[in-house]
Amino acid sequence: MPNSIALIAHESKKNDIVTLVQRYHSLLNRYLIVATPDTGKWIQDATNLTVETVVSEADGGLLQIAARLVSSEVVGVIFLMDTINVPSQLPDVQALLRVCNRYEVPLATNIATAELAIQGVAKRRDAYLIFNPIAGQGNPDRDLALIQKILEPQMNLHIILTQPDIDPVEQAKEAITAIQSAQSEDSTACIIASGGDGTVSAIAGTTLETGIPVGIIPRGTANAFAVALGLPTDLKRACETIAAGNTRMVDAAYCNDIPMVLLAGVGFEAQMVNNASRELKNRIGTLAYVLSAAQQFFAQKDFNATVELDGQVLEFKTGAVTIANAAPPSSISAQGFGAVIPDDGLLEVTIPTSKTLLQDINTSATLLASALVKTQFEDRNLVCLRTHQLKVTTDPPQTLVVDGEVLEANPIEFICVPKGLTVFSPLLTT
Repeated sequence: MPNSIALIAHESKKNDIVTLVQRYHSLLNRYLIVATPDTGKWIQDATNLTVETVVSEADGGLLQIAARLVSSEVVGVIFLMDTINVPSQLPDVQALLRVCNRYEVPLATNIATAELAIQGVAKRRDAYLIFNPIAGQGNPDRDLALIQKILEPQMNLHIILTQPDIDPVEQAKEAITAIQSAQSEDSTACIIASGGDGTVSAIAGTTLETGIPVGIIPRGTANAFAVALGLPTDLKRACETIAAGNTRMVDAAYCNDIPMVLLAGVGFEAQMVNNASRELKNRIGTLAYVLSAAQQFFAQKDFNATVELDGQVLEFKTGAVTIANAAPPSSISAQGFGAVIPDDGLLEVTIPTSKTLLQDINTSATLLASALVKTQFEDRNLVCLRTHQLKVTTDPPQTLVVDGEVLEANPIEFICVPKGLTVFSPLLTT
């Protein structure tokens, strides 16, 4: 939901507040305006801004606004006061002023201070935080409060809570539209994703090729995207990284036109993710994936895979095909090369071709060793490829997982988008 700004004006100041709103219409249009009835009507009659009115001052309207300040719904107050004709010591006025001071909410009481406040806001980065309150096992209220404490002094933070019946991709698209329509080309506006890998990957994928920076505040079970890119997984450090403003461009990809920022798996990887239920992840965290992988290791059946790349057609008998744009070391099935490079303009493809259970175990050990030392180990039962584009066809058709989302598709086409994603990142050291 958009942040709110409260606009209040005594009778002799109505014209002044309308003039102020008209002058800064493009900036105030990003916020929900909360006003007392008379002031709200003046603003609505003169502009097309959305105005939500509280009750009149006589009926406690100032106290209603004060209550919204306490609950962090209102992020600033412009109260043009007539200090000559209206006593400033009225109880409701004093209560509103005290709340502004107590919660450090910006308050302007005349045109000069109002313009300074608005101009200060205009120079700050707009940030649309898409926050999943059910992600992870922490306290979402406490997490959100810490995020606000760190980021709100640095940027205009618009908080959007995910909803069970709303796709976060659609929420991210709305934020992108708001950024593109309201900002100039040199805007520093950004989108911030806070949740588990499903939320983070979906939102990051939506920013693909837009040039809009995305900030990652991981609060999930595995936090694979953050780990894969070397981003902080601690909430405080993640916020500080975003506030610092340093960005890095990394690769992304499309899988059958679906944005992919991490990896896709056919066969083993897909079934492993599918078997790790939300209930299991809530109970035992990342061990849910370990347990699911162990179960799938003995249950996985081989299939025929045809891989087309660089003008070649390759055929394999395998139980898994993993195509990675970026992957943490814990994604063992992607570690054929020892590490997945997230900014080389290529996708890493790993295909085990073991024929016996013992060979499967040895190949898995090779992948684990490669991941631990970040160096490729040779294994004749392991095919490792790097490519910009490929097509995979399976027989019989296999379950597909893309960035944690289980899908059905056959054939499957992948294309890398070099430097297609901009993320806030700590400064890289050489």
